[in-house]
Amino acid sequence: MNNENKNTNSLRKAKTLDELLDTCPRNQIIGDNLVRAWSKINSPKYLHILCSVSGGSDSDDMIDIVWRCDRDDKVIYVCFDTGLEYQATKEHLDYLEEKYNIKILRYKAIKPIPLSCKQYGQPFLSKQVSEFIQRLQSHNFQWEDEKFDILYKKYPKCKSALEWWCGEKGEGSHFNISCNKYLKEFMVANPPTFKISNKCCQYAKKDVAHKILREGICGNGLLPIDLQIVGIRKAEGGARSTAYKSCFDENDSGCDNYRPLFWYKDSDKIDYENAYGIEHSKCYTEYGLKRTGCAGCPFGRDFEYELEVIQKYEPKLYKAVNNIFGDSYEYTRKYREFVKKMNKSRE
Repeated sequence: MNNENKNTNSLRKAKTLDELLDTCPRNQIIGDNLVRAWSKINSPKYLHILCSVSGGSDSDDMIDIVWRCDRDDKVIYVCFDTGLEYQATKEHLDYLEEKYNIKILRYKAIKPIPLSCKQYGQPFLSKQVSEFIQRLQSHNFQWEDEKFDILYKKYPKCKSALEWWCGEKGEGSHFNISCNKYLKEFMVANPPTFKISNKCCQYAKKDVAHKILREGICGNGLLPIDLQIVGIRKAEGGARSTAYKSCFDENDSGCDNYRPLFWYKDSDKIDYENAYGIEHSKCYTEYGLKRTGCAGCPFGRDFEYELEVIQKYEPKLYKAVNNIFGDSYEYTRKYREFVKKMNKSRE
C-alpha cells in the first residue's frame, strides 16, 4: 500500500472486501486475517456480535480490524470495569469511542477487585498457583513436607491441590509446584499469613462475560450473543493463548468464538499499526508500560516496575493497589529473595 492510500484510507470503512484489501499492507498474515474477519463478521449466521475491548495494545488492533470489517454495524463493544483501572485506560476508551463513532458499554465487576481480595484473598504468582493455594488454605493445610499418601489421608477433600503440592502430575507437568523454582521449600519455611486466591479475575471479568453471553445484551429486549470476539494472540504466550489451537471455535449449542489476532506475531502487529495509524493509550506511549489490564496486578513479573510507574503517573492508584495487594507484594519479594539465596548456595 502506498503512503497516499495510507493517509486517505486510514479510517474509512470499506463497502466491499476488495475495497478493504486495497488498503492492506503487503503482509500475507494481515491479508488472510482480513479476509477471514470479513467473512466471519458479515456472515448471516451472526446477528449480534460481542467484541470485548480492554484498551490494551492488542485490543486496539482488534477493534480496528473489527470496525473495518463490520459492514452492517452488527458488533456490540463492551469492556469490563474491574474497579482497578488506569485513568489513562479510561481516557483511551473515550478516545476509541470518538475515533470510530461507536459506543463501548462499560460493565462493572460482579465483585470489584478490592472487595474480592478482601473477602477471598490476594493473587500470588499466577492464577494456577493462587487457585491451588486457596484450596489448601480452605482445608487448613499446615504446609507439611510429606508424601502425597500421608497428606491425602489427613486432607481427603483436597486431592487436586495436594497433587500439585507433592508433584504427583509427573515430571515436566505445568500442574506441579516445581514449575515455580523452590516455591515448596519457600512455603514450608515461610507459610503465608494472608489469604491467597485468584477469585479477583473470576468476579471482575470471567463471570461478567459469562453472564452477558448467557443472558444477552440489553437493547430492544435482551439481544442474544451468537459470536464473541476477543484479542488473544498465540505469540503472546500465557495460559489463554495456549488454551486454543486456532482462531475460531464453533459451538453448536451456543456462542461461537473468534480471535482475529490469534496468528499475529509482533512484526505483523507493527505492520498493521503502521498501515492503519493505530494509536495506543498513554499507558504505552507516556508511562512506558508493556501491558495494561488490572493496575498493579501481582501476577505480572514486572510488577515492581509497574508500581514505580503508577507512583509517578497515578499516585492515587498507587496508594490503592498497595492497600489491596500489599501482602502479596511483600510475599513475592520474600520468595524472590529466597530463590536468589538458594541459587547462590548451590553454585
